[in-house]
Amino acid sequence: MLLSQVKQVGLSRDIRPHKMSWGTYMRRYGTLYLLLILPIAFFVIFRYTPMSYILLAFKKNNILVPPWQVPWAKNNGFEWFIKAFQDQNFLAALRNTIFLNLLDLVIGTPMPIIMALLLNELAFPKYKRVTQTILYLPHFLSWVIISSISLRLFATNDGMINKLMGTSIPFLGTEGNWRAMYIVLGIWKECGWNTIIYLAALTGISPELYEAAEVDGASRLRKIWHITLPGIRSTIIVLLIMNLGHILGSEFDRPFTLSNPLVVGASKTISIFVYERGIQGSQFSLSTAVGLFQSVVCVIFLLLSNSLAKRFGERGIW
Repeated sequence: MLLSQVKQVGLSRDIRPHKMSWGTYMRRYGTLYLLLILPIAFFVIFRYTPMSYILLAFKKNNILVPPWQVPWAKNNGFEWFIKAFQDQNFLAALRNTIFLNLLDLVIGTPMPIIMALLLNELAFPKYKRVTQTILYLPHFLSWVIISSISLRLFATNDGMINKLMGTSIPFLGTEGNWRAMYIVLGIWKECGWNTIIYLAALTGISPELYEAAEVDGASRLRKIWHITLPGIRSTIIVLLIMNLGHILGSEFDRPFTLSNPLVVGASKTISIFVYERGIQGSQFSLSTAVGLFQSVVCVIFLLLSNSLAKRFGERGIW
């Protein structure tokens, strides 16, 4: 008994980490800290330093002097927030942003999962690689290129699709059709790229689970439902939380390039509102207030979705 205790004490001493001096630590890991200098400098210069101009949301509209020297706006600094919520154009842009993002979330989120499951079931590796490459390619095209192609394909009178079918469907000429094309083109562009994350998660599932299920006589659909989907559930939850964090965020190039005068009521989002009022209209304080409101709401949604995920037993993102 005593001998076993002595052995355990000796073993614990052997595996205990040795204290390292500061000089030894820096000689061993100093290169890693040097590599961190560039990304830290990038975030400080281009991310955190511009945050000082958030003060413009509470100050008078003046960008000729530093924001901390500009007098406070009316209504205790909330003048621009009040004006924004009294502006019908902003309220319309807010509704459009939420509606389009909800459509993207409900329709666009399951598509990469379905695509990853289909690619995972392919039996021929060469065909699988070629298919993945074809699906990834649209991600590298800008929305300027995609919108130009879409206008030529789906034009009402001289578009290729309408010519082939002998119809004159206004794919991009009515608000309802424009929203549908907005979602379809977004899925086509990003679906293949987003499958990379799910395919990587699928590689972490043990093949022994599939072998055991096959021995038990499980079909492909049963294996997908009881093994594959539970195996990537944590990845799905994390990406869903991140997408919910962008529920009030909006791209600029996607709605701006696809828009036209016939569908302004559906295509004007918050990003376009900020562009029109801030850059074209020189109302920098108003656009800053709108952007700050947008960011705060996105952070709130992110925190709520993360807490709900943890409450239901998932890991969340932190």
